[in-house]
Amino acid sequence: MIEVRNLTKSFGSLQVLRGVNLSVERGEVISIVGPSGAGKTTLLQLIGALDTPDGGSIMFDGRALGAMNGAQLAKFRNAHIGFVFQFHQLLPEFTAIENVAIPALIAGRSLAEANKEAMELLALMGLADRAHHKPSQLSGGENQRVAVARALVNRPDVILADEPSGSLDSRNKEELHRLFFDLRDKFGQTFIIVTHDEGLAAVTDRTIRMVDGVVSM
Repeated sequence: MIEVRNLTKSFGSLQVLRGVNLSVERGEVISIVGPSGAGKTTLLQLIGALDTPDGGSIMFDGRALGAMNGAQLAKFRNAHIGFVFQFHQLLPEFTAIENVAIPALIAGRSLAEANKEAMELLALMGLADRAHHKPSQLSGGENQRVAVARALVNRPDVILADEPSGSLDSRNKEELHRLFFDLRDKFGQTFIIVTHDEGLAAVTDRTIRMVDGVVSM
């Protein structure tokens, strides 16, 4: 589904990616591990079209991200990619259901349709009774599940998660990890997860190790 070929990226004089090659199949749950500074988050941002590489290519179901302009990339991200971050990045002034519905509204769906989909996802996350609470009224684990629901609302092809359980306690961490696999089984969802959690990496379908800007075989 995703083909990364000879990807390079520098920030000033610092070369972060030095020719990364990676293939991801539909329905895979893969982890990307490695020391800080190895280029894991940079790779995730490039796959998610949040930044552009200096060289190489990213193919997504046969479509070259490098051939799209800014507006096309924004539309592509909204339709095909969901993001989950370490610190949930929910908008504090909006309720859970409003946060989940926002990407659907950006995609042009009606408010009624977006809210219906958001509520169904919150129910799937066990949060139906928390739908009208704001992030400050929710626990860390609840906020992260809201963030996962938001990532899913447009039924994207792939979820990109950057240290998604890094701020959670052990119980919530285990629940979130189990949720990823449940979603893969239910929706055929593809996950690419950057993590320092060796427990999570051990149970993913495949672990990609990065060292000094390259994939270490």
